[in-house]
Amino acid sequence: MDYAKESLRLHGEWKGKIEVVATVPANDRESLSLAYTPGVAQPCLAIQEDITKSYELTRRHNLVAVITDGTAVLGLGDIGPEAGMPVMEGKCVLFKTFGGVDAFPLCVRTKDVDEFVQTVYNISGSFGGINLEDIAAPRCFEIERKLKEKCDIPVFHDDQHGTAIIALAGLTNALRVVGKKKEEVRVVFSGAGSAAISITKLLLLAGFTDITLVDKFGAVYEGCDQLNWAQQEIARVTNREKRQGTLADMMVGADVFIGVSAPNLVTPEMVSTMNKEAIVFACANPTPEIFPDDAKAGGARIVSTGRSDYPNQINNVLAFPGLFRGALDVRASDINEEMKLAAARALADLIAPEELRDDYIIPQAFDPRVGPAVAKAVAEAARRSGVARI
Repeated sequence: MDYAKESLRLHGEWKGKIEVVATVPANDRESLSLAYTPGVAQPCLAIQEDITKSYELTRRHNLVAVITDGTAVLGLGDIGPEAGMPVMEGKCVLFKTFGGVDAFPLCVRTKDVDEFVQTVYNISGSFGGINLEDIAAPRCFEIERKLKEKCDIPVFHDDQHGTAIIALAGLTNALRVVGKKKEEVRVVFSGAGSAAISITKLLLLAGFTDITLVDKFGAVYEGCDQLNWAQQEIARVTNREKRQGTLADMMVGADVFIGVSAPNLVTPEMVSTMNKEAIVFACANPTPEIFPDDAKAGGARIVSTGRSDYPNQINNVLAFPGLFRGALDVRASDINEEMKLAAARALADLIAPEELRDDYIIPQAFDPRVGPAVAKAVAEAARRSGVARI
């Protein structure tokens, strides 16, 4: 199937992938008076007296805003907020399908960080959570940080943290297969943007110690004058030896390669310089840094991509629906690091030790166990870490 051509045709037929459906009747005088005026005044007054009643008397308890500025949409780049709407609608479909979470797309027409933050904060009282989507780095870091400081509901940038959760889950199981320990492996990234930085932070939190990021100018190291402020921060806790060189240089002797960058940057020869039982996560989409057959030809033992037509897909749909489901269920005020780690552990543990194999280290997107397992683990972590409110 030509997915591009067929998708465009179907979008023309669908004219949008979501709609608002009333959950109560308003087809006679009595039902209208209860759903709207004059009866609706009473729940309004109850919320005025106690704002937390908004979770009990409106749909806020199960409603997430999916928000973008259109500056980093899929692999398309800065195409504008309106052009990002099909992706945001699709994300809402995934929220509902895989987590039972209602979601609404919002595309904000500004590239000013503070204006974007203020816009989202001003509407945050309508929602139980905020999912930021497709916002370019490094602005995405600042936007998320400022919103987390201002809002009393979970704020989550899926391009960063959803990807990090899946990568950690997959890498946990990959290491189990090859019999290596996280404290001893050397990890090399292709890319030093939002996904790479977020994955790195979660890996460090999980106990990995030797990580090097490589951007288009070469290895990221503390003191490099080509780094933006987010890369400068991550450089302080990675590449402790301050190695310099190309991606090919950094891959020599590495145990794990994680690509969140651009197509066709890695050759079989580069993979062949890695340690035995090498793990390759080539996640650039739709064309990975290296295709699985080529990575295997170079000696890789386990290979993951972001594509659904190969095994071990790094797919964010494994994380964000269940993550928000768990956060909403306990009315969490935040999605914190403990909750992300819990989600990754839950995903990894869905595959029993005897089931693990080279081509099965990550649950499949349609595994019905995924959403409930992630939600349960996240809710428990929220309670343990003190951000749950019910």
